[in-house]
Amino acid sequence: MSHHATIAVVGSGPIGSAYARMLLEQLPDAHVVMFEAGPQLTAIPGESVRNIADPAEKERAREMSQGPQAGELRESLGIPAGAVVEGMFTARQGTHLLDFGGDGSAHAPTFPAVAAATNVGGQGAHWTCATPAPAFSEKIPFIADDEWHDLLEVAKDLLHVQSAAFADSAVGAGIRSLLEEEYAGELPDGYGPSTLPVAGDPQPDGTMRWAGADMVLGPLIDPESPLSARFELRDLTLVRRVEVQDGRAVGVTVEDLRTRETRVVPADLVVVAADAFRSPQLLWASGIRPPALGRYLTEHPVVISTVALDPDKIGRFASEADLDAEIARRSVNPADPVAAVNRIPFSEPDHPFSLQVMYAENPPFPLDPSHPAAGNRWGYVNMGYGMRKRPRFQDGVTFSDEELDYRGFPNMTIEYELTDAENAEIAAATERLRRAGNALGTFIAEPRLLPNGSSLHYMGTMRMGEADDGTSVADPWSRVWGVDGLIVGGNGVIPTANAMNPTLMSVAVAVRGARKAAEQLAASDHTRQTG
Repeated sequence: MSHHATIAVVGSGPIGSAYARMLLEQLPDAHVVMFEAGPQLTAIPGESVRNIADPAEKERAREMSQGPQAGELRESLGIPAGAVVEGMFTARQGTHLLDFGGDGSAHAPTFPAVAAATNVGGQGAHWTCATPAPAFSEKIPFIADDEWHDLLEVAKDLLHVQSAAFADSAVGAGIRSLLEEEYAGELPDGYGPSTLPVAGDPQPDGTMRWAGADMVLGPLIDPESPLSARFELRDLTLVRRVEVQDGRAVGVTVEDLRTRETRVVPADLVVVAADAFRSPQLLWASGIRPPALGRYLTEHPVVISTVALDPDKIGRFASEADLDAEIARRSVNPADPVAAVNRIPFSEPDHPFSLQVMYAENPPFPLDPSHPAAGNRWGYVNMGYGMRKRPRFQDGVTFSDEELDYRGFPNMTIEYELTDAENAEIAAATERLRRAGNALGTFIAEPRLLPNGSSLHYMGTMRMGEADDGTSVADPWSRVWGVDGLIVGGNGVIPTANAMNPTLMSVAVAVRGARKAAEQLAASDHTRQTG
């Protein structure tokens, strides 16, 4: 008789969802149980809240995902009040600070903007849907280029990545033309100004249905699909511990947050894909403590600014009629404020940063009506340069067995420092940002470095490595060293220094891990049947 493998997935974001789908598609007898500590925000599990048209309903969905704290203390961190434009690099609505200052708060004085989302779909319910691919040294060196290309293509399919969302914006094309003039001859072929790839499905009326974990789950949440019968999503269910016996993960201990009942769920494979802080915290609480756990924390520091488009400059490439058409098209979906997003991707050696340029009709913060740029007919661009953070053992999160957090887990302390290497690239990127802004118009918010943690893209805390030498948590297929049947997933697995949004990269890594896990589970099943 065939063994019906049970797979426990901790976390319902895009990475956990990718593991669930890939494993069920490859293992015809397997069953996946996905555990999420937060609530389901939308009727479709894991859908992006950006798709909610009603502002009050959207706000309620965001508040439901903000964990134990209401609000983000944004102004105290230097994050502009009212900065709600999706696409900005700021800690966006729907997240909650880990270091919130109350009982059980994490300790993160050097990483103060660190935030998380607690809901079905994870950050995938709130993300900007930006899906650039890693390039040059951002790529993982021990994955061959041909395999890497294949993994990225599968990841793009899972996330519904496309480049059509902003391609029809004449104003966006004009912004690209101005940037191409400014940086002419400085960038490698294929790495100049271009539209930003995003995840979602263009709709017949010209709007976008933005991707969340729902699109990754796909047939798993479609009642008409046979795969849905083998998938179970349990929201408001907190995984307290990964159970390990004789060096192998054998299940998880879960707490039903509705009833406060606790029980053990046996599993043949456990995938921990919560986030870059709560995943290593769960491993630590489970007694799984590789030397690199929580260490080598990176994000990408971010310098942002806002510019009012200059009518004369943009008017060289886009007409008043183009602008009228843009405004009419945008009026179809006024709740989604970003009209077009361009980028200049990371390239080496001369452009080791990643620029995003978000065009919108209004600035991302209230502008004094007396300001000369108030009510600018041609709109505004919100620009952010992301830079690299070199992985260092000293940067990371540690856990206390003596002090518990608000959920009863070993509490976190995050230590993080920008070194001379980062500060040099931040200075260079700031000058680049000034050049880009001056090419487009007039600054209404000067370039400024956001507080550490603002990117929401936290990497390295469960990093992959080629050898179990104390510098990595997982092997090249995301399997935790020394514990069979345990996989980690998410941005925390990325071992390289990155300047771009890492979601596509993390899903590609998950595809690789799921393929190997399916192969192993199938082989084990075959051995049981024939042995």
